[in-house]
Amino acid sequence: MEIDQLRYFLKLAENRNFTRAAEELLISQPALSRSIQRLEEELGVPLVVRKSKALDLTDAGLLMKSRAEQIMAIIDDTKARITDDGESGRIRLGAIPTIAPYFLPPFLKRFAKDFPKAKVELHEDTTQNLLAGCSQGEIDLLILALPVVGKHLAVETLFTEELLLVLAENHPLLEKKQIRATDIETLPFVVLNEAHCLSDTISTYCRGRSFQPVTVGRTNQLSMVQELVALSESVSFVPEMAAKLDRAESRVYRSISGSKPTRTIAMIWDPYRFQSRLIQTMREKLKAEVLKR
Repeated sequence: MEIDQLRYFLKLAENRNFTRAAEELLISQPALSRSIQRLEEELGVPLVVRKSKALDLTDAGLLMKSRAEQIMAIIDDTKARITDDGESGRIRLGAIPTIAPYFLPPFLKRFAKDFPKAKVELHEDTTQNLLAGCSQGEIDLLILALPVVGKHLAVETLFTEELLLVLAENHPLLEKKQIRATDIETLPFVVLNEAHCLSDTISTYCRGRSFQPVTVGRTNQLSMVQELVALSESVSFVPEMAAKLDRAESRVYRSISGSKPTRTIAMIWDPYRFQSRLIQTMREKLKAEVLKR
């Protein structure tokens, strides 16, 4: 049994398709098929059930996947420890979509300049998927909005930011000098889909003011929330970091008077997995980045 065989099998298990797996591995499909066949012959049992469009893992395949992930994690960890020079290596950084495009680009640009030998892989996904990736050793460091639900995680708060009310440029509420939560309790809201934690934060804030937001639209992208608000009398809450980068004249951002909606951003990682000196440096750089805000 060879390391490449395990790597090929894991990629096949991930894609459930020989063609896609071979493309990502940069090998031919026959070469991948031969590798899996040799692995099955050595073990004496089938690992996959081949179908026309996709494949399934057998019980033996599921066990093999679990053990192969453990083996590859040990290999990656060993290599990282041996070659850890604090200047080079790979960092798999995860962030939710309401943070990644607004907070990370200038930071990553400066980090790349300071550490030209480092390779940063950005994973943008929902909180639940990112936490799963972290627990499985597929992501080294996460930047998420609290709270998070997960075991054996290290959490370090970075900063708290306000969520600003966004309205169309001609919205009647803009005639008010101060906008309170009571002014928006009957207005239609456009929010992100439920998989995004920002929706929960908005709902929690509204329920704390004794009303449930009337949702008239859901989308997967924060930019679409902004566009839909600009085209209607609906409203929403948008993180301050996103509002600052919005140059559109078709919408206006206002701070709610009184108790304001906020979210807290934090770094999260698995303290039981190896953290290279480079990853530790990134954590320190992220904390320093916050001080510049």
